[in-house]
Amino acid sequence: MKLTNERPLVLIGAGKMGGAMLSGWMKQGMAPEHVVVVDPNPPAETIETIQAHDLVWHKSVPDGVVGGVLLLAIKPQMMEDVLPTLKGLADAQSVVLSVAAGTTIKRFKDNFGAGQPVVRVIPNTPSQVGRGVTAGYASDEVQDTQKALMSSLLESIGVFYWVEAEEQIDLATAVSGSGPAYVFHLVEAMSAAGQRLGLTAELAEALARGTVSGSGELLHQSSEDADVLRKNVTSPGGTTAAALSVLMGDDALTNLMSDAVAKAAHRATELAD
Repeated sequence: MKLTNERPLVLIGAGKMGGAMLSGWMKQGMAPEHVVVVDPNPPAETIETIQAHDLVWHKSVPDGVVGGVLLLAIKPQMMEDVLPTLKGLADAQSVVLSVAAGTTIKRFKDNFGAGQPVVRVIPNTPSQVGRGVTAGYASDEVQDTQKALMSSLLESIGVFYWVEAEEQIDLATAVSGSGPAYVFHLVEAMSAAGQRLGLTAELAEALARGTVSGSGELLHQSSEDADVLRKNVTSPGGTTAAALSVLMGDDALTNLMSDAVAKAAHRATELAD
């Protein structure tokens, strides 16, 4: 299966997540004529992407367009209102591709038809820079050629993993889908700690931001496990060991993160209900 002018990728919702994926695909060389954007009020950065690549953009659902892929990147809370308006954008040969947390495959089949091929994925915002992490689950109707296209699309903006059960999508949401926010908050927390020690706000922010982004790149490029990289930084009795005695003592950070991720997973289940 391939995207074409007649059977394009139709993006419904070009906000933070949809816009990040769109930006990533354009940077990777997706043909602009294979994309249609539908969003009444996308953010400024997405409008820049649309204009830079001369993409077709509709502020409301267009007539006469049937997607090869219908990508739904709208908030779960909006699904009930928006889904009924999208029926004409997909047929039995289209793949409905959803990035919405908590909205089940059954809900999409109720809207588009029992035989509709549906893929649920949970990407994250680093997709914008080609470093996304995405997990996906396909309904039984999705053909091998369609799965291959989904893999190709999502691997072009990062790494992609198929999961074995739809329930695992909620778990992936809690770990990788929401995960960038945890990392960004770590930068905020490190910066605040530096300021309390007496660093200026600007320097504390720069040190924290550079340390987290640099460490992430080292982790990305290294074949070593995270615990090995941690041990490489930690000299016995040194400053890092002193800090880790707080973070790792009584599994403090592990327990805190476990509670946070479990809370996110529970919320994803609530959205499904």
